[in-house]
Amino acid sequence: MNIFECIRNRRSIRKYTEQPIEFDKLTKIIEAGTFAPSAGNMQNWRFVLVTDKNVIKNVHEHCLHQEVVYNAQALIVVCGLTEKAERLYGLRGKRLYTIQNCACAIQNMLLEAHALGLGTCWVGAFNEDKINSIFNIPENARPQAIITIGYPNEKPKHDRKDLSSVVYFNNYGLKIKDLHLLLRDYSVEWKKQAKTLEESSEKGFKKIAGLIKRWLHNNLKTRKFFDRKL
Repeated sequence: MNIFECIRNRRSIRKYTEQPIEFDKLTKIIEAGTFAPSAGNMQNWRFVLVTDKNVIKNVHEHCLHQEVVYNAQALIVVCGLTEKAERLYGLRGKRLYTIQNCACAIQNMLLEAHALGLGTCWVGAFNEDKINSIFNIPENARPQAIITIGYPNEKPKHDRKDLSSVVYFNNYGLKIKDLHLLLRDYSVEWKKQAKTLEESSEKGFKKIAGLIKRWLHNNLKTRKFFDRKL
């Protein structure tokens, strides 16, 4: 599986089987997170791996009772260390860079899990104080997200917006007509031309059918005229 195929096919999985997850796969997922980029190479993330089902059920109680948490075979609580980020970059480091760093790590882990045949879901809705209490998270760290992990028990589908609706050039809101040609996605142009040809053919057939109908109608009138004369 190449990287783009992994990105394209990954989905948020909310239903899991009861199959246990091999520990080496969990460590590979976390290792993938540690190779994410971070501001100033701070690597100011910390990961709490949760495999105890009783703890998972306890976490579920404080995640708006989301079934995706209850059904997970493992969790990864992603925490961001804010003190160093604030010391180096001020409030922007604390409020933005730490979040971005953890988000990069999370995406790496989601992709690695998918490549290993596992399903994941990025959960952000939880009672932060309760999560801090359950895992004894210190004041200089903040839980950013909880990743649920398990073997998939569903195959969800969802559409993505077309590139032309989300990409601007050189200025916000500035679009390019026929973006697919710029990106060399000629399949879009082929489909457009095929549709145009089909519509043209349909119009042509209708025009020919109309001409034949009129010819038959006029011919019938001519025959009737001569029949009366004879």
